[in-house]
Amino acid sequence: QVQLLESGGGLVQAGGSLRLSCTASGSIFGINVMAWYRQAPGKQRELVAVITRGGNSNYADSVKGRFTISRDNAKNTVYLQMNSLKPGDTAVYYCTANVVTQTARDYWGQGTQVTVSS
Repeated sequence: QVQLLESGGGLVQAGGSLRLSCTASGSIFGINVMAWYRQAPGKQRELVAVITRGGNSNYADSVKGRFTISRDNAKNTVYLQMNSLKPGDTAVYYCTANVVTQTARDYWGQGTQVTVSS
Protein backbone atom coordinates (compact mmCIF):
# COMPACT_ATOMS: atom_id res chain seq x y z
CA GLN A 1 0.00 0.00 0.00
CA VAL A 2 1.38 3.39 -1.02
CA GLN A 3 0.71 6.51 1.02
CA LEU A 4 1.52 10.16 0.34
CA LEU A 5 1.97 12.32 3.42
CA GLU A 6 1.99 16.11 3.07
CA SER A 7 3.28 18.66 5.55
CA GLY A 8 4.16 22.32 5.77
CA GLY A 9 0.83 24.06 5.41
CA GLY A 10 -0.33 26.80 7.74
CA LEU A 11 -1.31 30.42 8.14
CA VAL A 12 0.91 33.13 6.69
CA GLN A 13 0.57 36.83 5.93
CA ALA A 14 0.50 38.09 2.37
CA GLY A 15 4.02 38.35 1.01
CA GLY A 16 5.23 35.52 3.17
CA SER A 17 6.57 32.08 2.29
CA LEU A 18 5.77 28.46 3.00
CA ARG A 19 7.38 25.20 1.95
CA LEU A 20 5.23 22.14 1.42
CA SER A 21 6.62 18.62 1.46
CA CYS A 22 5.08 15.34 0.34
CA THR A 23 6.70 11.96 0.92
CA ALA A 24 5.60 8.69 -0.61
CA SER A 25 5.97 5.51 1.40
CA GLY A 26 5.25 1.83 0.83
CA SER A 27 6.43 -0.81 -1.60
CA ILE A 28 7.64 1.60 -4.28
CA PHE A 29 9.66 0.58 -7.29
CA GLY A 30 9.83 4.11 -8.68
CA ILE A 31 7.94 7.35 -9.10
CA ASN A 32 7.27 9.05 -12.40
CA VAL A 33 5.54 12.44 -12.46
CA MET A 34 4.82 14.25 -9.19
CA ALA A 35 2.60 17.29 -8.89
CA TRP A 36 0.82 19.72 -6.62
CA TYR A 37 -2.82 20.67 -7.01
CA ARG A 38 -4.94 23.04 -4.98
CA GLN A 39 -8.61 23.54 -4.32
CA ALA A 40 -10.09 26.72 -2.94
CA PRO A 41 -13.58 26.80 -1.39
CA GLY A 42 -16.24 26.69 -4.07
CA LYS A 43 -13.72 26.17 -6.85
CA GLN A 44 -12.50 23.22 -8.86
CA ARG A 45 -9.20 21.55 -8.08
CA GLU A 46 -6.46 23.06 -10.26
CA LEU A 47 -2.94 22.06 -11.19
CA VAL A 48 -0.28 24.23 -9.54
CA ALA A 49 2.99 22.63 -10.62
CA VAL A 50 4.29 19.37 -12.02
CA ILE A 51 7.76 17.81 -12.16
CA THR A 52 9.08 14.80 -14.02
CA ARG A 53 11.50 12.27 -12.60
CA GLY A 54 14.25 14.00 -14.54
CA GLY A 55 13.44 17.37 -13.04
CA ASN A 56 11.54 19.09 -15.84
CA SER A 57 8.80 21.28 -14.39
CA ASN A 58 5.79 23.32 -15.43
CA TYR A 59 3.65 25.80 -13.54
CA ALA A 60 0.23 27.36 -13.62
CA ASP A 61 0.45 30.92 -14.93
CA SER A 62 -0.89 32.22 -11.62
CA VAL A 63 2.16 30.96 -9.68
CA LYS A 64 4.99 31.34 -12.19
CA GLY A 65 7.90 33.25 -10.71
CA ARG A 66 6.60 32.76 -7.15
CA PHE A 67 6.44 28.98 -6.63
CA THR A 68 9.14 26.39 -7.21
CA ILE A 69 8.59 22.65 -7.38
CA SER A 70 11.46 20.27 -6.71
CA ARG A 71 11.95 16.64 -5.77
CA ASP A 72 14.39 14.30 -4.08
CA ASN A 73 14.12 10.94 -5.83
CA ALA A 74 16.17 9.17 -3.16
CA LYS A 75 13.64 10.26 -0.54
CA ASN A 76 10.52 9.83 -2.71
CA THR A 77 9.68 13.42 -1.79
CA VAL A 78 8.36 16.40 -3.69
CA TYR A 79 8.50 19.98 -2.42
CA LEU A 80 6.68 23.19 -3.23
CA GLN A 81 8.42 26.39 -2.21
CA MET A 82 5.85 29.18 -2.19
CA ASN A 83 7.06 32.78 -2.04
CA SER A 84 5.27 36.12 -2.28
CA LEU A 85 2.05 34.46 -1.20
CA LYS A 86 -1.25 36.18 -1.94
CA PRO A 87 -4.69 35.75 -0.36
CA GLY A 88 -5.74 34.15 -3.65
CA ASP A 89 -3.33 31.29 -2.93
CA THR A 90 -5.49 30.20 -0.01
CA ALA A 91 -6.57 26.61 -0.64
CA VAL A 92 -6.10 23.01 0.34
CA TYR A 93 -2.97 21.79 -1.43
CA TYR A 94 -2.74 18.18 -2.56
CA CYS A 95 0.24 16.26 -3.86
CA THR A 96 -0.09 13.46 -6.35
CA ALA A 97 2.40 10.99 -7.73
CA ASN A 98 2.42 8.35 -10.42
CA VAL A 99 3.92 5.49 -8.45
CA VAL A 100 5.26 2.25 -9.87
CA THR A 101 4.66 -0.80 -7.71
CA GLN A 102 3.55 -3.92 -9.57
CA THR A 103 1.84 -1.48 -11.94
CA ALA A 104 1.84 2.30 -12.26
CA ARG A 105 -1.04 4.34 -10.89
CA ASP A 106 -1.73 7.74 -9.42
CA TYR A 107 -1.88 8.28 -5.68
CA TRP A 108 -3.05 11.37 -3.78
CA GLY A 109 -2.21 12.84 -0.42
CA GLN A 110 -4.81 13.91 2.11
CA GLY A 111 -4.23 17.61 1.56
CA THR A 112 -2.74 20.41 3.64
CA GLN A 113 -4.39 23.76 4.28
CA VAL A 114 -2.62 26.95 3.24
CA THR A 115 -4.21 30.20 4.39
CA VAL A 116 -2.83 33.58 3.36
CA SER A 117 -4.14 36.58 5.27
CA SER A 118 -4.23 40.09 3.84
